[in-house]
Amino acid sequence: MSLLAFAGRRLAGAAALLVLLSAAIFAATAVLPGDAVSAVAGVDASPAQRAVVRAELGLDRPAAERYGHWAAGALRGDLGHGFVGDRPVTEVVATRLPNSLLLAGATLAFTAPLAVLLGLWTGLRGGGADRLVTTSAQVLAAVPEFVLAALLVAVLSVWLKVLPRVSLVPLGGTPLDEPRAMILPVLTLSAVGLAVATRLLRTSVADVAATPYCEAARLAGVRGARLAVRHVLPNAAAPTVQALTLTTGALVGSAVVVENVFDYPGIGRELQLAVAARDVPMVQGIATVLAGVMLLVLLAGDVCARLLGAREGRRT
Repeated sequence: MSLLAFAGRRLAGAAALLVLLSAAIFAATAVLPGDAVSAVAGVDASPAQRAVVRAELGLDRPAAERYGHWAAGALRGDLGHGFVGDRPVTEVVATRLPNSLLLAGATLAFTAPLAVLLGLWTGLRGGGADRLVTTSAQVLAAVPEFVLAALLVAVLSVWLKVLPRVSLVPLGGTPLDEPRAMILPVLTLSAVGLAVATRLLRTSVADVAATPYCEAARLAGVRGARLAVRHVLPNAAAPTVQALTLTTGALVGSAVVVENVFDYPGIGRELQLAVAARDVPMVQGIATVLAGVMLLVLLAGDVCARLLGAREGRRT
């Protein structure tokens, strides 16, 4: 199968999966206890006032009808308006998603090279270095994100006083206007990403290093960095891309927690606020967009891995 046909099939599958995920997200929000009526009408509203607000919000209609109306608008690029504040969901996503992508990009830029280096080092050397790095990665993976964030705040903000506790961004600005505000969120997410990526890359490198191809290179006197760069890394390129893709997936879930801990103005923060307010259109729109972004990342990873795998096959 050609690369173009492969990408087309994966894209069609991702689109179908996104439709199913959007329906699942809508169903999940429909069964949440409570709704946005209390947030809009107020806790002291009478039953009659609540009924009026419920009708205005469209919550008196069947769930299937509400989902169909939302899906039709989503196909036109209109994700509706939030119940709380009547904010356009598309506008909120367009404002907050770039901040989250910036955070994810900075995290990957810091994590990926370090994960590749650690994966090569442990996969090739083994022994005590391998056990040390693997154990450290397991510990980092086991520590909840909010605990790690609290530890970093305690050390770097409270004790050393070198970084702000929260990600304060100027009104109407972006995190780039205050780069120091991104350091703690990036460090927290990097620990999570590094724990995932290093373990995956270590396994891939060890498998490649054990192949007859690399054994022959060793017998020819190739050692150290030359062996890693010329023989191991090219053959581990496709698994490396897949490992970094999975790392990105882990960052999506972790970013929701981290953005809330540091009050970072990203899409994860908006999602948490929308869930707390039972703002169904906002939750539906943001969660579906996040699912779409994740599917695109996985698609790009699959295509790159396929391309790299084809090149490796031609080389061998």
